[in-house]
Amino acid sequence: MSAADKLDDIDRHLLALLQEDASRPVSELAALVGLSTTPCWKRIHNLKEEGVIRKEVVLCDPDKLDLGTTVFVEISTNQHNDAWLKKFAQAVRDIPEIVDVYRMSGDVDYLLRVVVKDIQGYDAVYRRLIHSCELHDVSSSFAMERIKSSTALPVGLPPPADLRADAPANPRTPAKRTRTAAG
Repeated sequence: MSAADKLDDIDRHLLALLQEDASRPVSELAALVGLSTTPCWKRIHNLKEEGVIRKEVVLCDPDKLDLGTTVFVEISTNQHNDAWLKKFAQAVRDIPEIVDVYRMSGDVDYLLRVVVKDIQGYDAVYRRLIHSCELHDVSSSFAMERIKSSTALPVGLPPPADLRADAPANPRTPAKRTRTAAG
């Protein structure tokens, strides 16, 4: 049984709340999930012990840090061996502006998300990357607008009452009453 299979609705609610703001006091979290403080603390502790909660971090605003340029980089390689992969993995770990790296299926081998100040900042990252290992093809796309950005994972909470399929379309509008012969 996986850790996810062991989670109940209270655990999932706690995870959602903690992903929203991990600095909330345990007493506040307990009140929001309907527990007293000690059982709530124990649940959070167990989630950490199980590895469901990996760590707590501070999320910084990239625009306030003058890092408003996000670049998605598609990389294809003709090297598919352990030595190349180790070299590539070390190279991307050594470049802090590369914040996400995924090995992909399909035509592209790797997808990177790079966060920099501007195009010149990306060019410096690009030069470091191509200097560190042999790449067959690199294609970069600059994000024009951040529409949604979240670190929160969907923890499987049931939808709020007003979003369920059986709820009225507009929660401010009462459901229509039908008249019966009795009145």
